[in-house]
Amino acid sequence: MIKIMSFCAIGLGSNLGDSQSILTGAIDRLRSHAQIEVIAVSRWYLTAPVGPPQPEYLNSCAMIQTSLIPLDLLNVLHSIESEFGRIRQEVWGARTLDLDLLLCDDLIIDLPTLQVPHPRMLDRAFVLVPLSEIAPDIIEPKSGRSIITLCNKLEHAGVNLFV
Repeated sequence: MIKIMSFCAIGLGSNLGDSQSILTGAIDRLRSHAQIEVIAVSRWYLTAPVGPPQPEYLNSCAMIQTSLIPLDLLNVLHSIESEFGRIRQEVWGARTLDLDLLLCDDLIIDLPTLQVPHPRMLDRAFVLVPLSEIAPDIIEPKSGRSIITLCNKLEHAGVNLFV
């Protein structure tokens, strides 16, 4: 049986609890999944929140290779979020863990439960800055532009390397 492998970009974020440990744990869970290989992980970035008043986020991005179809990968991401105490109460509210499927090869998916590329990633420096660190030349399929080109068009205020 031939396994078709896809390269996908995942956005990670946390602003409740021990965010650094939570993000590290989420990466470890991705690494331990039989159908996911973590190719690269960006550094951590402390970022200003979007939405209601809440603490700053710790954000990162990961590039993975997987034999999972996008909807199954999304289910894995939601399962990992749940393991780390994610409760979906408020849109753009504070959370222990947020895992977003940003890109999957050059696919464009528009379903009620999944949109790829992520519909708001082009407006979010907290996504494009870490993603450009690990995948600068990847082409975002709707715009046809590289991640680094898209990143350079955004203001980076509020996105700071976490040390």
